[in-house]
Amino acid sequence: MAPMPKSGPRYNEFITVPKVRVIDEEGENLGVLYTREAIEQAADVGLDLVEVSPNADPPVCKFLDIGRYKYEAQKKANVARKTQRTQEIKEIKMRPNIDDHDYDVKLRSINKFIGEGDKVKVTLRFRGRELSHQQLGMQLLQRVAEEIAEVAKVEAYPRMEGRQMLMVVSPK
Repeated sequence: MAPMPKSGPRYNEFITVPKVRVIDEEGENLGVLYTREAIEQAADVGLDLVEVSPNADPPVCKFLDIGRYKYEAQKKANVARKTQRTQEIKEIKMRPNIDDHDYDVKLRSINKFIGEGDKVKVTLRFRGRELSHQQLGMQLLQRVAEEIAEVAKVEAYPRMEGRQMLMVVSPK
């Protein structure tokens, strides 16, 4: 007897319930049969009895080639893994007295990152006497929030953290 499958659906002699609902290789419902009979019928057509819906009552089994079924499932999982994308947090650093052109360049970068589906952490660093003019930093971050309002939403509103002010924006 083969070892118990570590993962994947149960098949043939690993199906422990006495009765199962059976669907043949053409997709026809054969009704509820004893598991032994169903395994024999599957073997007669050269296939395995594979449990496709173990939580149903009674469990639903199909006549399939187990090797091919596992291979197809593996391929499907690989494609799903390839197409999924993780959301990253990109960081844009500014200073409170940033010039207009520099600001525009940073804003374009923010828009690009948001367009790619990433979150953006806007960091405003204060140095020396700038620290006593935090309202300028707050105005700058609010200006950023207003200008990207149609493509992004503010996830974490501006707050001070030591010598820097942080704001996090994410795609809508």
